[in-house]
Amino acid sequence: MVSVNLEAKKTVDVMIEKADEINIQISKLSNGATVLDCGVNVDGSFKAGELYTKVCLGGLADVGISIPGDLSEKFALPSVKIKTDFPSISTLGSQKAGWSVSVGDFFALGSGPARALALKPGETYEAIDYKDDADIAILALESDVLPGEDVADVIAKECDVDVSNVYLLVAPTSSLVGSIQIAGRVVENGTYKMMEFINFDVKKIKHAAGIAPIAPVDPDGLKAMGKTNDAVLFGGRTYYYVESEEGDDIASVAAQLPSSAADGYGKPFFDVFKEAGFDFYKIDKGMFAPAEVVMNDLTTGKLYKEGYVNADLLKKSFGL
Repeated sequence: MVSVNLEAKKTVDVMIEKADEINIQISKLSNGATVLDCGVNVDGSFKAGELYTKVCLGGLADVGISIPGDLSEKFALPSVKIKTDFPSISTLGSQKAGWSVSVGDFFALGSGPARALALKPGETYEAIDYKDDADIAILALESDVLPGEDVADVIAKECDVDVSNVYLLVAPTSSLVGSIQIAGRVVENGTYKMMEFINFDVKKIKHAAGIAPIAPVDPDGLKAMGKTNDAVLFGGRTYYYVESEEGDDIASVAAQLPSSAADGYGKPFFDVFKEAGFDFYKIDKGMFAPAEVVMNDLTTGKLYKEGYVNADLLKKSFGL
C-alpha cells in the first residue's frame, strides 16, 4: 500500500533544497531531527504554502494556487486548488489535524503523514483501513513557536522511528503559509463530516477535488483562526466522485454535507466562537464543511449539488 510518509518526503526534499527560494528556514536539532520553519521566524511564500499543503496531504494530491479564484462576479481572491485520487488516505489518513502534540510548554495541532504511523486517532485508521509503516515521520505543526528536541523525541517514540528521521514543518495560523494550508483543507472538511457526522463510508469516495480562497493574513491568532475557517465554510467548493452501493442515499449525504446545512451556520466563525465563550466544544461542529458540494455517483451516473458560496458572509469575515 502507498506510504504517505515516503510520498510526502519527496516534497519535503524539494522544500529543503529550495529553502532560500521559497523563503523558509531549515534547522537541525541536536538529536538529529529536522525542523522546517515556514512562518514562525520567516515570511514564507505562496510556493511554500503550496508545498506545505501537499506534505499535509501525504504527497497524494495535486496542489496549486489560482490567482484569482472567482467566488462571484463581485468578489475574487487567490485560491488553493486540490485534486486527489486517494481521498480518504490523503485527507483523513494524513491531512486531518488529528494529533494534539503537547510536550512541556509546547502545544500544537499535528497534521500530516506521521499520524499514520502513530495512529492518531486510531478509530480514523480503522474507518479507512490504513496504516503506514515507513521508517521516517513527517508532521506539520500549527504553532507560532518552533519545537525543540523534547517534541521531536516524543514524536519519534510515538511513530517508532529514529529521531534523526523526524521532519517537523511549522507554520502559525497567522501566516501566509497558515492561510494557504487551511484553505487546502477544503476537501478534507467534507470527508471528515461524511465520516464523523453522516456515517458514510469514505472509502467509497474514489476521487475528489476542491477550491477555497486564501484568507487574508491576520496577526491576531484568534481572528486568523476565524478568517481561515470562514474561507472554507463560506467560500469552499468541493467535488466528490463516489461508488455507491445498494442502500446508499447519496442525495441525503449531499444535502447534509455543506456548511449551510448545520444549525450553527450564519455568522463568521470568530463571532460564533466568541459567543461560545471561546469554548470550542460548545460550537456546532457540523458547520466545519465546504460551502458548496457536488457529488457524482459513479454507480448511477447521477449528479447532486448542494450548498452555495456566501460571498457576503465571507466579506464580513474578512472586514470588507
